[in-house]
Amino acid sequence: MTIISHRHRCVFIAVPKNASHAIRFALRPFLDPADEEQVGLFVQKRIERPIFTDMRHGHQTALEVRTALGPTLWSNYRSFAVVRNPWARFVSYVAFMKRAGEWPRDPVAALWRTLRHPENQSAVHFRPQSDYLVDADRQLLVTQICRVEHLQADFDAVAAAIGLPPITLDLHNRSDHGHYVQYYDNAMVAAVAERYQEDIERFGYRFGD
Repeated sequence: MTIISHRHRCVFIAVPKNASHAIRFALRPFLDPADEEQVGLFVQKRIERPIFTDMRHGHQTALEVRTALGPTLWSNYRSFAVVRNPWARFVSYVAFMKRAGEWPRDPVAALWRTLRHPENQSAVHFRPQSDYLVDADRQLLVTQICRVEHLQADFDAVAAAIGLPPITLDLHNRSDHGHYVQYYDNAMVAAVAERYQEDIERFGYRFGD
């Protein structure tokens, strides 16, 4: 759900399983026809720039979007993204991807199978959040980071910065699962921490937050 709004001089980088559709539905009424969207769920929209041509999803990295726009335009636009507790995000990801079978039957087994078997991992959804937000030197590219844990307040700040009125977010495409901590034992806590170490360190998350 990458959005490039020339009207509001902003770029939304949609990290998978981090309220991307809530942000898209909030922004959509305020976009001009010349604004650009890349969407692969609910509707199909493509950004007509070479780097986007063969992508069938809406989760482009900040580096890809900066390459498409050019460094001058990128630096003149406010870019923002949403991050989330990595242990919670992993549960949401597996519950969504395995919703038609493994997850309802045995969610813990589904989590382990996803961790242990690369063939069970979506290349788009399984990536660390940092991958979507940094440059080649692993330096943060986006102007503003919102957090799922206090999303409305953080998005209010973005809306004010780009000249939009207050917008109440409505969550879409939510995974069906309980609070994430109930699916973890110590071994799984450690395994997910190892996989998403950079996200944990960069954004300061802890298990149980």
